Amino acid sequence: MSTATTAPAEAPTTSSLATPAAQRWRSVKTPIAVALLVLLAGTVLVLSRGPAPASRLDPRSPAPSGGRAVAELLRRAGVQVDLVTTTAALVATARPGDTVLVTDPGLLGPAQVRDTVALGTDLVVLASTDPAGYLPGFVAEPQQADVRAPACSLAPAARSGRSDAGVIGYRPDPTGAAVLPLDTQLCYPADGVASLVQATTGGRAVTLVGSAAILTNDRLDDQGDAALALGLLGARPRLVWYLPTAGDGPVTARRTFYDLVPDGVWWGLGEGLVALLLLVLWRARRLGPLVVEPLPVVVRAAEAVEGRARLYRRTGARGPAADALRTGVRRRLGTALGLTLGAAPPTVLAAVGARSRLDPGRVRDLLYGAAPVDDAALVRLADALDALEKEVRRS
Repeated sequence: MSTATTAPAEAPTTSSLATPAAQRWRSVKTPIAVALLVLLAGTVLVLSRGPAPASRLDPRSPAPSGGRAVAELLRRAGVQVDLVTTTAALVATARPGDTVLVTDPGLLGPAQVRDTVALGTDLVVLASTDPAGYLPGFVAEPQQADVRAPACSLAPAARSGRSDAGVIGYRPDPTGAAVLPLDTQLCYPADGVASLVQATTGGRAVTLVGSAAILTNDRLDDQGDAALALGLLGARPRLVWYLPTAGDGPVTARRTFYDLVPDGVWWGLGEGLVALLLLVLWRARRLGPLVVEPLPVVVRAAEAVEGRARLYRRTGARGPAADALRTGVRRRLGTALGLTLGAAPPTVLAAVGARSRLDPGRVRDLLYGAAPVDDAALVRLADALDALEKEVRRS
């Protein structure tokens, strides 16, 4: 009596245990590489941008459009220069006896203008297109930029001499809606329009300057701009430099949604879209090389032709069958005679007729004739087409 023995099951090998881990690593290594690449690209882009551009007429900025040069000159002359960027800070900082410089009045709303005027300080307003809020009785007009003499008795203008005060000029309101102060000074005039206006109202001086460029670092040494800037801004021991920014409520309210979104958010969205695109390209189906597979059944060409012919016969489709025969003959003869694919019937008939001894009418009937009326006629057509093709090829 024989006893059957069962072989012990083989223990899993180390390689089989490592297979799932290896598969997981292969599935995650590409996303990790893509994420690292996107992170690296974002870091390079952020670093390549450099520091954010300084605001125009910022007294801390040494850029060509900044105002650091005139601020330093004022400090050396003993004038205290304090920077504020919001209306609330201006109201809390400025006191009567100070000079307030409004660098960009176009960013201020009516309420902010009223708060600024109500401070009771001297005002120097740059390039205002609506001066009535600061100095009633004046309107703004565009004018040609030009270097002109002061032509007034205002001390800072007389000391500075010739200057280009800008492309915005001021003239008294032609409607006469407001009475101008008696001590109003109209400087750098041209055709009745002054580039600089100063008047004393309520015990304080209000100055309208038609350009902000005369205070910038790159323009301060032009003509008498430096002397004019020091004379207008250094008349008081303290200057409050009002530089409106996005932190000012009404300024922010008038900005678009795109302006309010930080640049880093847009960069992050762009990097996310790039990562998503790379992920789609990685996971998308890719077409590889053609794979040759053995066919389950090999069908001879003759059998395919016979099967199609039986279908034609079963449905009585003598017209389509005749068209198939004629199309094949015309294509083969066109190739043999050097005709272009899809040549017009007259061209085909002329070329075939020149190589055939048949009557042109007979050739036309064979290649472009009517459908056979019965199976016998279809067979005769096939024989005639075969004979025509052989004759053309032999000649």
